[in-house]
Amino acid sequence: MSATAPDLSTVPGELGWNLAMVLRGYQARFESAIGDAPGGVRGFQILSAVVHYDLPNQQALGAHLAIDRTVLTYVLDGLADAGLIERIPAPRDRRARKVVATGEGRAQLARLEELVAAAEAALLAGFPADDGAALRALLARLAQAVHTADPGADPCEAIAPC
Repeated sequence: MSATAPDLSTVPGELGWNLAMVLRGYQARFESAIGDAPGGVRGFQILSAVVHYDLPNQQALGAHLAIDRTVLTYVLDGLADAGLIERIPAPRDRRARKVVATGEGRAQLARLEELVAAAEAALLAGFPADDGAALRALLARLAQAVHTADPGADPCEAIAPC
């Protein structure tokens, strides 16, 4: 008589273990892909947000990425020193600063995005393309729901280092 393996996908608590395993695998591939890019993971996230979103100022950037303002300032300083971003007066409030990518910052992001895309493809290589796309869409919806429920939550509290 052969026993069948139980379907653990429905066991309470397994979702957390599954998410943790996926996150660890993703984080390792992501960090390897970006290498020694200025600011590391946070630098990539900031540069990506600056290029892909029209955030009105530095405070909005920090809120969007759920990054503490002291950490944000530190990473922004490094990105500015590397010539990847500039802080300019915000159009709607000259007292605030808007973060914009330089030409070199945009070029750096394009290079890094190719490497990250390859790392993500490697992580999802075991799935048919439609399943990978469905997983991405579901995770995006779940992440947005979690962020909406707790907009100040720092995703780096769940993992280290971030």
